[in-house]
Amino acid sequence: MNAREPAAAWAERFGEDAVLSDSFGQPVVDVPAVSWLAALDFARTELDCDYFDWLTAVDEQADGFRVVVHVYSLRQRHHLLIRTLVARERPLLPTATGVYRGAAWHERETYEMFGVVFDGHPDLKPLLLPDGFQGNPLRKDFVLAARVAKPWPGAKEPGESGTGAPSRRRVRPPGVPDDWGPQATTSARPDRPSRPERPPRPERPGRGTRPGGAEPVRGAESSDVAGASGRGETGGGGERPDRGEGSGGGGPSAGGGPAGADESPGRSEESGEAGRGRRPRGIDGGGDA
Repeated sequence: MNAREPAAAWAERFGEDAVLSDSFGQPVVDVPAVSWLAALDFARTELDCDYFDWLTAVDEQADGFRVVVHVYSLRQRHHLLIRTLVARERPLLPTATGVYRGAAWHERETYEMFGVVFDGHPDLKPLLLPDGFQGNPLRKDFVLAARVAKPWPGAKEPGESGTGAPSRRRVRPPGVPDDWGPQATTSARPDRPSRPERPPRPERPGRGTRPGGAEPVRGAESSDVAGASGRGETGGGGERPDRGEGSGGGGPSAGGGPAGADESPGRSEESGEAGRGRRPRGIDGGGDA
C-alpha cells in the first residue's frame, strides 16, 4: 500500500474509530483500546511497518494513560505512531507480543513504570527496579521522595551540609505533600514566641559637650598654632629679623646674636659703605675717593 494515502487506508479499515493527525511531520493514528491489536496488525501487514521501534505510555492524569507505539517501514521508509487511551482505574491492554515480538521488553518497562497491565504477556514482571519496590515512578501522582526519605549526597540548600550559615526552611521537592515523609512533623515550624520589648536607651549627650558643661571650641588650638607660624614667630618667642636689615650690618644675625659677631670691624664697615654707594677705605692708597 502506498504510504502517501494513510488517511484513506485507516478510514477504509476502521472508519471513524481511527483519527489521523500529524505530530512534527509524522502521521499519528489514535484508536480505541478495543482496536489496539487490530491497528498494530494493520500497520504491519497492510502498511508494511515491519520494524518495531519502541512502546511507552504518558500519564494524562484524569484522562488515564496514553500508550504509544512507534513503528517504521524499512522498505517504504515511513514512520507511524499508533496511540490508544486506557482508564486510570483499570489500565489494561492486550499484549502486542503476538504482532511484534520486540514489544515484550517495552511492555515490561511500561508495566513497571506506569502500572499498565498487558494481558497475555509471557513474562510480565519488573525489569529495572529493585525487588520490593512499591509504586510506579513515572506516574505524576508518585511522590518524589528521594530527598525526603534519605540524605541528599550534595548540599542544595544553605545549611544542609551541616556547616556554614544556618539553614532556612527546606524547600520540599515538587510532588511531595507537606504531610508526607519522616520530616512531615518538623517541616512546619511552630510559631516562635514574640521577643520582649527592649527598654528605651538613655539619651546620649550632644557632640562637643563635656560632663562639666564646658563646650570646647573645636580646632582652637590648631588655629593658634597656625596663626603663630603665619606671623613668623619661632618656638622661643622672638621675632624673625627683617632680611633687608642684615645687608647694612645693623640688624641681628640669624642666630639671634650681636651684629657682626663673626665678622671683623673693618669688613663690616666696608660692607656698610658699599651699601651706601661709596668706595671702601683702604683701597688705592687708603684715601677717600
